[in-house]
Amino acid sequence: MRQAGLSVAFVTNNASRRPEVVAEQLAGLGIPARPEDVVTSGQAAARMVAARVPDGAAVLVLGTDALADEVAACGLRPVRTVAEAGSDGVAAVVQGLSPETCHRDLAEATVALRGGALWVAGNTDATLPTPRGPMPGNGAFVAALRLVTGLEPLVAGKPDPALHRESVLRVAAQRPLVIGDRLDTDVLGAVRGEADSLLVLTGLVDLEALLQAPPGSRPTFVASDLRGLLEPHPEVVLDGERARCGAVTASYENGAVRVEGQEPAAENGPLGLEELRACAALAWACADAARPDAEEGLRAEPGA
Repeated sequence: MRQAGLSVAFVTNNASRRPEVVAEQLAGLGIPARPEDVVTSGQAAARMVAARVPDGAAVLVLGTDALADEVAACGLRPVRTVAEAGSDGVAAVVQGLSPETCHRDLAEATVALRGGALWVAGNTDATLPTPRGPMPGNGAFVAALRLVTGLEPLVAGKPDPALHRESVLRVAAQRPLVIGDRLDTDVLGAVRGEADSLLVLTGLVDLEALLQAPPGSRPTFVASDLRGLLEPHPEVVLDGERARCGAVTASYENGAVRVEGQEPAAENGPLGLEELRACAALAWACADAARPDAEEGLRAEPGA
């Protein structure tokens, strides 16, 4: 992408790590990245707070030291307790995931919020992917404070627009393309930011989930993996209950999408771009037409 003259930003909903750490991890995977290429929800959250409270105001940080650094970089004073804020009190609570978050931290945030502090969350992702499976994400802790206080936070991370705006500003993007593996954050965030998106099926979303994607969470492009970035994405032609994309034709029958034809061999994963694009376009068209046999959700027919 860089050789083609494109600008690249690595955007994460995780506010717990410094950009330097993220860049180092990417470099360790063979992906050249600089700290200035990394955009975190912590940066977006700190910017949101700074736009709404006076310079130098005390901000209670519910998260890691990396998040506290972003708050300080915006000219604000990070604190960990209400008492530390002094007589002026806590102007805002900024919340990001930390493995050290405990009851005491949630209690301090509760006191600050009940005292009228602004509440900004880095993201509301309920889970965090780990080698041991999904674990509680920042959204789980946000839900705890929401339950206790009855309040709703402003959200900086995907799918809300603040992180998207931060990313676009960082690379001066004119035609941004959001690449990700989740419908509820990456693709929905792109839609809300009025940007195109590329969904890759290497994460939580499988083919069946793609076919059942609701309006507003449907990607512009789809590929089995990131190699789809280097492939042309041919147009899909819809004709009733059939969709044609290149050499592939998808048809709809009894809630299932079947594929006919053979697209040229391509090294872009187990499913070709033409198959994915035809199946998705047809499935969404049938769902939007309120087909009675699509009420249970569309599926890919095994072996088709």
